[in-house]
Amino acid sequence: MVLVIAEQRDGKLNRASWEPIIAAQGLGGPVKVALLGQGLEAAAAELAAAKVDEVVRVEHASLEAYTADGFVQALAAFIAAEAPAHVFFTHTYQTRDFAPALAARLDRALITDVVAAKPHGDGLAFTRPMFQAKVVADVVAEGPAPHLVSFQIGAFKVDALVRGDTAAPVRAVDAAVDPAAIRQRPEAPFQEAKQAVDLSQAERIVSVGRGIKAPEHLEMAKELAAALQAELAASRPICDAGWLPMDRQIGSSGQTVAPKLYLALGISGAIQHVVGMKGSRTIVAINKDPEAPIFEIADYGITGDLFEVVPAIITALKA
Repeated sequence: MVLVIAEQRDGKLNRASWEPIIAAQGLGGPVKVALLGQGLEAAAAELAAAKVDEVVRVEHASLEAYTADGFVQALAAFIAAEAPAHVFFTHTYQTRDFAPALAARLDRALITDVVAAKPHGDGLAFTRPMFQAKVVADVVAEGPAPHLVSFQIGAFKVDALVRGDTAAPVRAVDAAVDPAAIRQRPEAPFQEAKQAVDLSQAERIVSVGRGIKAPEHLEMAKELAAALQAELAASRPICDAGWLPMDRQIGSSGQTVAPKLYLALGISGAIQHVVGMKGSRTIVAINKDPEAPIFEIADYGITGDLFEVVPAIITALKA
């Protein structure tokens, strides 16, 4: 059995939580989904639409606000009771915070940033990028089950989710948490600036690369993003130059995204950038170089001067 740990904040489901569910469904065995927190009825009902065996609300007042100590306590006890073969997570900032401590508490293997799972002997092998995605490796966990695995955001398209004919059963359990053992004090999630955004949750993204040429040309990209009700992002050179803040960077050293629409303006398509956005449902590339690697993964490509093409798109959208 695969146990998937979904993620929510203030009762709202993180849409990246569907991806480890899809990964688990693809293995063909039983799948359970657990959600930690308080007041989880709506998010659990949303998860129950997937074809899974059960959705479990792991609830405690001390889990209402996330802390690593609280989650590790609750999950260690819950996983021991459920005895899954594997525990799947989404590779979010929150997972990266508590999953290593959970693996240490359970004394079990942890494999992170996985993009695929496949049968290997009597178990599974997990594919993950290494060396800034220059190579990929098939990794097999050693030691007894359960093995903990986090999946890279964008590795699976949400459209691939198998939905059930009827809602999956939902069960509530009281989490085993000792509030006195929680050392952290919950605070609001860190944001570098008021404009900071979690790009992994964006449905549409307009991203700019070296082809934008100068910071003053960002206004054109911002206008296009506004017309599309999209978020603005960039490749690493733009953020390194200080034209946009680092929290807008997409790629192996930035955020990994999987929006419904990814519009790449003047981005060549280096592998370090592609690994951060290749899971997008629809990729549109505008580049004057017809040999740019970005066209190899684009669903739609325009070979042309973005300073001519983008204003025409903006005009059409406003019309």
